Amino acid sequence: MAACLTAGSLAAAASPAAAQAVWQPLPASAADRGQGQDTLATGAATGGTAPATDTTAPATARKAGQPTEPDAAADTVTGSVPSADPEAADMGRLNLRESPVQYAPERTTPDDAEAPGVRLGTLTLRPAFSQRLGVESNRTGGDKQQRTFWESGLKGSLTSDWSRHQLTVTGEGYWQRNLSGDGATDPRANIDADLRLDLSDSTTAHLRAGYGFSREDTSDPNAIAGASVQSGIHHFTGGADVEHDFGRLRGTLGADVERWLYSDAELSDGTKVSLSERNRTAGTLRARLGYEISPALIPFVEASIGRVLYDEKTDSGGYARSADVYAAKAGITSDFGEKLRGELSLGYRIQDFDDSRLDDIAAVTVDGNIAWSPHRGTDVDLRLSTTIDPSTTAGVSGAVIYALNATVTHHLRSDLVARLSGGTAWTDYPSDAGVSDSVKYTAGAGLSYSLNRYVDLTADVGYEYTDRRSATDSETWNAMVGLTTKR
Repeated sequence: MAACLTAGSLAAAASPAAAQAVWQPLPASAADRGQGQDTLATGAATGGTAPATDTTAPATARKAGQPTEPDAAADTVTGSVPSADPEAADMGRLNLRESPVQYAPERTTPDDAEAPGVRLGTLTLRPAFSQRLGVESNRTGGDKQQRTFWESGLKGSLTSDWSRHQLTVTGEGYWQRNLSGDGATDPRANIDADLRLDLSDSTTAHLRAGYGFSREDTSDPNAIAGASVQSGIHHFTGGADVEHDFGRLRGTLGADVERWLYSDAELSDGTKVSLSERNRTAGTLRARLGYEISPALIPFVEASIGRVLYDEKTDSGGYARSADVYAAKAGITSDFGEKLRGELSLGYRIQDFDDSRLDDIAAVTVDGNIAWSPHRGTDVDLRLSTTIDPSTTAGVSGAVIYALNATVTHHLRSDLVARLSGGTAWTDYPSDAGVSDSVKYTAGAGLSYSLNRYVDLTADVGYEYTDRRSATDSETWNAMVGLTTKR
């Protein structure tokens, strides 16, 4: 028996397979008995099949009686050859290997995506319907008004998916109904359409049309004093332009037309006051020439000439308010992608009235729109504008309005968006007009929380203060909460 054991031991020692030792964990039954350490075993000792070894190694390394050099792929601690399955190779190890770091992209779900919209042939419609409950407080001097109201809104866009040309239509409308208290409602709506025609590689044309409705502000100098319902203003726009590239030069020719219609104002006793004498049409021809310093920077000069024509030759005061308009400006457009893009210009504008008793309105103009993203998830929108507001006061030509508005939007989370807004508008009348200049300040904040890609919860607060140089100041604040559904 001793000779047999000795022969078996020599055979095991001479076997290359037996020389390879592997760590094997204890069976569960042994662990239950408190044997917490792994045992070192060979295939021959356990009576099992010996693990396969690399048969491609040099024969000299396999001679009996010589130590076998560890395999290049063997574990430096145990000397074992790793299994094809890393988890299987780690069985029985006390110091498990560290898993490699994997940088997976941010998980997105269908709820994080934009609402898919409604497919209409080659067009995609994205509608949104909102319902909001609001409270508002108005103060003019010592007179205060408060109301609780319900606001319904409809907003949407329609975009084309064509291989050439593009149609874009955007619009929104809001209607209010008072639930309690006094105060004028604020219905408003606007819709704009832009058809881009790619005539050639260097020539592009745009056809535009739009409509807007708003109620005249009770704080406006042209508003009817004591009216319970101010006039509704219908504003129609249309235009066309063609842009052509002459190498580094960019030339644009355009024409625009605008139409204003005023509905009747209603007094507290039910009497209606016609404001049709303010109805007018304006037409403008313009030309622009730009020079491409780089694809991102294009300085330009622009000149325009126009005519404002009132439906009635003279108003109720006997003044002929139709006028010729001349303007010129110089500026620069930029396009650095999502980080910064926009346009800024400085110019001069003159409105020359047909009636010699009305002084011309001449003003330096500052216009621009800038979109800036300081970092991902934050967007800043800045707008500057200069407009001429014709007056209804006898002997007064009108005023120049300089406006500055800024909006900051920040994604606090993928489903939570915060908004901040602020602005000011300065209404400047001629010094001898006898009408008070005014400065309006506005501020607002809001939050939108997306329950999913179809439903948003919204909350907004707003404040407005109008400071008049020689008249009563006014103040307004409001707060609204609501729900918006999208498709």
